[in-house]
Amino acid sequence: MHNLRQYQVPLQRYMALMDLQERNERLFYKLLVDNVEELLPVVYTPTVGEACQKYGSIFRRPQGLYISLKEKGKILEVLKNWPERSVQVIVVTDGERILGLGDLGCQGMGIPVGKLSLYTALGGVRPSACLPITIDVGTNNEKLLNDEFYIGLRQRRATGQEYAELLHEFMSAVKQNYGEKVLIQFEDFANHNAFELLARYSSSHLVFNDDIQ
Repeated sequence: MHNLRQYQVPLQRYMALMDLQERNERLFYKLLVDNVEELLPVVYTPTVGEACQKYGSIFRRPQGLYISLKEKGKILEVLKNWPERSVQVIVVTDGERILGLGDLGCQGMGIPVGKLSLYTALGGVRPSACLPITIDVGTNNEKLLNDEFYIGLRQRRATGQEYAELLHEFMSAVKQNYGEKVLIQFEDFANHNAFELLARYSSSHLVFNDDIQ
């Protein structure tokens, strides 16, 4: 904590904490649990919003699982690449409506990563049972499309049937790979997709969306 407090800029604290999570996960969660009021605004809102905006330029190593349009037809294979087998909770985003910041595309990954660290620190779910996922269907954010450090697909967002088919394959693959009881939290989807996804999958999967429910 002494070292963390040397940083005056919240984003620098965020980066230091992400490095610690990678290097020593047990210590990261010990720190978070013991200093939850001080560190919650760093690992989640508001600092995580700035981190998502600058995700490409502060990117060190991948966190979570990225599934893109290019993996259509192979999503189950991609899920099987994740080293942990007994996943209980998935937080998934497509990055279209990140907090109040709008479409951040693939850089929205900071949200599922941050949200799941809260599942562990506050809910006691073991880290290996948590899987952050970003579904990359492109972005309509011109600034990101022209950013040399943008980490996602450089194309406009897929919509309509193409989008629906990808999400359906994803939902089916998750159930096939992790079973009926895996909890899926839809996070920071644009409202027009959020309501539709919730309506479509709430009867067949264990799902919720805290943005709209």
